[in-house]
Amino acid sequence: MKEIIMGYQGEMSLKGLNRNQFEAAMMKILRYRLKTVGKFRVYCTQSTFYMEPEEEDVDMDLAFERVSKVFGLAALSRAVVCEKDFDTICQTAEDYLGSALHGIRTFKVEARRADKTYPMTSPELMRELGAYLLGKHNYLKVDVHNPQFKVIVEIRDYGAYIHGPKIQGEGGLPVGTSGRALNMLSGGIDSPVAAYRMAKRGLALDHIHFASPPYTSERAKLKVKALAQLITVYTGSANLFVVPYTKPQEYIRDNAPDVLFTVLMRRSMMRIANVIAKKQGCEALVTGESLAQVASQTVKALQCTDAAQDLPILRPLIGMDKTEIIETSRHINTFETSILPYEDCCTIFTPPHPKIRPELEEILAAEAAMPGLAALEAEAAEQTERIRVRITDQVEFEG
Repeated sequence: MKEIIMGYQGEMSLKGLNRNQFEAAMMKILRYRLKTVGKFRVYCTQSTFYMEPEEEDVDMDLAFERVSKVFGLAALSRAVVCEKDFDTICQTAEDYLGSALHGIRTFKVEARRADKTYPMTSPELMRELGAYLLGKHNYLKVDVHNPQFKVIVEIRDYGAYIHGPKIQGEGGLPVGTSGRALNMLSGGIDSPVAAYRMAKRGLALDHIHFASPPYTSERAKLKVKALAQLITVYTGSANLFVVPYTKPQEYIRDNAPDVLFTVLMRRSMMRIANVIAKKQGCEALVTGESLAQVASQTVKALQCTDAAQDLPILRPLIGMDKTEIIETSRHINTFETSILPYEDCCTIFTPPHPKIRPELEEILAAEAAMPGLAALEAEAAEQTERIRVRITDQVEFEG
């Protein structure tokens, strides 16, 4: 039996004349994800991506795991392909899925006939294949509403594809089809989730992190690199830019009103991120802000932050509560790393009672009283460290 992986389009199938561009991008991503597993033939037809191993002894478990996290696939299945002959279909279904029918009580056969020249209708195929499998497993009963297991047969142009229940994919759009953005990666719970959600919408991402040694440690930097590494399985390889932010942050602390410190710092970070984003060809900034979660995330504070620079700021978590964000962070395997107790620069020097409704005029006045800030920001941008985070690398950080 020749086992393959089938990936089913979701939202991508709704695209119009540019659909082939999305499909080409998806096939490129799938080939890259499977490159270190073995040699695969990847192609697309009838809104389905086919991944056929061209070598013996390919680790199909690993291959399936790799592609199951690729955005753009609504569902996946491992299947075998055989000739479109009824007797062959019956024997292949028993050989491939017979063991899965042991230990259960109910099942159902589903059939889809994309090739309308096939002589049996879908209901006939379901009925006759179901009868064949009942003859092999006489302890089974058919339950068309809530079966414990589904045997699925798809009659397509190039053969009959037989598999069990489909596995839900990540959905969304292939990474890179919606442009590129720079994600503000702080080291907390929210920012990796923001990266995940924007990558799901087709954005390719780089990350930027602000470090303030000696107030933040080398371990904090390694933690952020680990987070960037963990989400590469969804976002693909990325650059991580680490900005030495101690001097601008100390300058703001020493020269600005205490209650405005957090918003002034956020504006300063946005200006530096803007410089690096444009050098990288990024078209937007991404943050993990959620409305009213903290003082710097009120509507007034966000209005002041947005006015600091001219790129769009995407906030995919803006309407999510913390419970929803944590649930997603567990799904993408970043939660346990995110909660490790290493300080990030956003939490140091935080005033006890920050102003939650700052006015842009008072923010601009405070910045006008800090004439040396622009030079310190330019210096920090110039001294930024670039770290390449590849999807094939291992996560080396341990908390």
